[in-house]
Amino acid sequence: MAHAYVQVTTTTDSRSEAAELAKSAVTERLAACAQLVGPIASTYWWEDEIESAEEWMVLFKTSADRFDELASLITEMHSYDSPEIIATPVVAGSMDYLAWITEQTEPGERDEAVEDEPED
Repeated sequence: MAHAYVQVTTTTDSRSEAAELAKSAVTERLAACAQLVGPIASTYWWEDEIESAEEWMVLFKTSADRFDELASLITEMHSYDSPEIIATPVVAGSMDYLAWITEQTEPGERDEAVEDEPED
């Protein structure tokens, strides 16, 4: 494998925030795909207390060289003070799928994937 790939995970407190993070990352070509999972039940320590909450998980598929920019986008847009941003290396995968991730996350000029709606 010539390129390195990661799956980046974050969680949010609402489906709408998760969807906005997903759309922004894909639009900016920082992820080839973003999947929403949820709601999920989370239990964690926060400010010296055990908390429980319903959250939504976002799984971003991207190349390792786009991680820093993706992490910055998540941090900027996220409503949490300390959002989960975890990158898990992809150790193997379909060559066609991995090539697609590379193609979709390469920085640079390309045709607009989303055309503006024509005005009436």
